[in-house]
Amino acid sequence: MAERVLGVYGASGCGRGVMPLVRAACAADPARLAFVDDGAHPSMVNGESCMDYASFRALPGASKSIVLAISDSRIRERLAVRCAADGLGFFEVRASNVVVMDEVTIGEGAILSPFVTITSNVRIGRHFHANLYSYVEHDCVIGDFVTFAPGVHCNGNIVIEDHAYIGAGAMIKQGKPGRPLTIGHGAIVGMGAVVTRDVPPGATVVGNPARPIR
Repeated sequence: MAERVLGVYGASGCGRGVMPLVRAACAADPARLAFVDDGAHPSMVNGESCMDYASFRALPGASKSIVLAISDSRIRERLAVRCAADGLGFFEVRASNVVVMDEVTIGEGAILSPFVTITSNVRIGRHFHANLYSYVEHDCVIGDFVTFAPGVHCNGNIVIEDHAYIGAGAMIKQGKPGRPLTIGHGAIVGMGAVVTRDVPPGATVVGNPARPIR
C-alpha cells in the first residue's frame, strides 16, 4: 500500500515551527513528510524535503493531506480553497502538551502550538492558528482563519470573527453572558494591547486600553 503523505504548506518561520510537531505526532504512525512552498526555496529544509505545490500533488500516496502554516489569513484562505478543489485533505497539528477541556469543537486544519490551553464550551472555526502559550477561556466563539500570536489571553464570553489577528501578548477582557465582547471581521489587535471593549470589523487597535489607530 502506498504511504501516507503529510505536507506543511510554508517553509518559512511558521512552517519550520510546525514541522517538528508533525514529526512528533507521526512517531507512532509513520508518514512521508514534506514542506510545500511556491517561492524560492532549497530542496531540503530542517531535514525534510521541500517542493512546490505541483510536485507535492504529484507524490505517490494513498492518503495525502496538508496543513497551512501561513500566517497571513487571506493567503491561508486562498490556499485552502485551492487545496480543497484539488481533493487534498487537511489535518490538525496539536502539540503533545496542549490542553483541551470539555465541549470544545475545532474546525479542520488548526495549528495548536506548545502550551496552548482551550478550556470549556468553546467553538473554533477552520484553519485556526494558536501560537505558543496562548489560551482560549470558556464560552468563546472564534471564526475561520483567525490567528493568535504567542501569549494571547482570550478570556471568557468573547466572539472573534473571521480573519481577525490577535498580536503577541494581547489581553482581551472577559465579556458577559448574552453580551460577549466582539472582535470584528478582519480586525487587528496589536502586540500587548488590552482590549476592554468591542473592536469594529477591519479596525486596528493598540495600547492599554486598546484604541483604534486613525
